[in-house]
Amino acid sequence: MNYWLVKSEPEVYSWEQFLRDKKTLWDGVRNYQARNNMQAMDKGDHVLFYHSSDVKAVVGIAEVVTTAYPDPTTDEPAWVVVDLKPVRALACPVTLATIKATKEFDNIALVRQARLSVLPLTKSEFETIEKLGAKA
Repeated sequence: MNYWLVKSEPEVYSWEQFLRDKKTLWDGVRNYQARNNMQAMDKGDHVLFYHSSDVKAVVGIAEVVTTAYPDPTTDEPAWVVVDLKPVRALACPVTLATIKATKEFDNIALVRQARLSVLPLTKSEFETIEKLGAKA
């Protein structure tokens, strides 16, 4: 199993909308490294859902339900999507400030590659954020 983080601006696609939808195709990725990360996703992989913009926090956990397939929102064959489903909200959002202040995250891609919208995580990084988010 692999672990990932996807970013969304809450005013574009929020965690709350994701919960209402129960499943979504993750589209609109137009960065080759983010696209490559999506192509590496496998069914059952765990995904942290991160609100960017003003919020800047991990707010939920999702799961990959389909592997990459051509992005139906474009005619360009280079781009792909995956389908994700929400698993659960975090009891307490884990902010970027908390992540930056936590020693275990010294090498996390979220900080090193801040502009990338689909990022790989280590199992340890995922589990640590999950534990931080469980504290209400």
